[in-house]
Amino acid sequence: MALNKQLSNTQDLVAIEEIHDNTVILKSGAMRQVLMVGGMNTALKSEEELNLITTSYQNFLNSLDFSIQIIVHSRKVNIEKYLSGLEERRRLEQSAILQSQISEYKEFIAGFVRENDIMEKTFLVVVPFSPSGLAGVTSASGVAKLFPFFGAKGDAKEVKVKEGMEKEASFKESLGQLNQRVNQIVEGLRAIDLDAAVLGDEELIELFYNFYNPETVERGNLNVPVEKNEGVEGDEVENK
Repeated sequence: MALNKQLSNTQDLVAIEEIHDNTVILKSGAMRQVLMVGGMNTALKSEEELNLITTSYQNFLNSLDFSIQIIVHSRKVNIEKYLSGLEERRRLEQSAILQSQISEYKEFIAGFVRENDIMEKTFLVVVPFSPSGLAGVTSASGVAKLFPFFGAKGDAKEVKVKEGMEKEASFKESLGQLNQRVNQIVEGLRAIDLDAAVLGDEELIELFYNFYNPETVERGNLNVPVEKNEGVEGDEVENK
């Protein structure tokens, strides 16, 4: 009983209602899509290139008529898959000498990671959309919901089906508008030579798992877009 109450209290702190169609649905009904963006090492750019990038970035932000959130997320690197690959190579290797070298290398990497937190930075852009009339109700379903005794009992199933169809149609319409915003962001980032990819359902679940469990090593690897000159550093910025 106490465990169930604790889980319930924890879930109350999480604003997410569900995740599907590459979209995070909040309990308020608002929608979010998350873009993962490749990095750029500005230290390798000339002053002229930096000025051009800065100007292009400013123009990109000024072109938006909605807010975005830019996040730099640091996480522990998961090398389990890499170590498994080394073990598989060692197993298939015919040479005893190479088998020994692979084993030593694997032990070295595993030991180094145990003693040192190897961190990886991920660059994210959160694109929001809030459907209009979140608190509103349609005339037919709204009356039935507020005053159920106005309708016959046999109409309950019909009303429920109608509500489901209306909700699905509303979601698709809102998703289309959110996708338009996302496409605008992708094109704007591409103009300053930054690749961006929309996170899918599994990647979003993985991302939020890591957000809410920062002390754990990543369960898996997100599909990060190709970076432009790796090694970029950055700070968290919220809203344009």
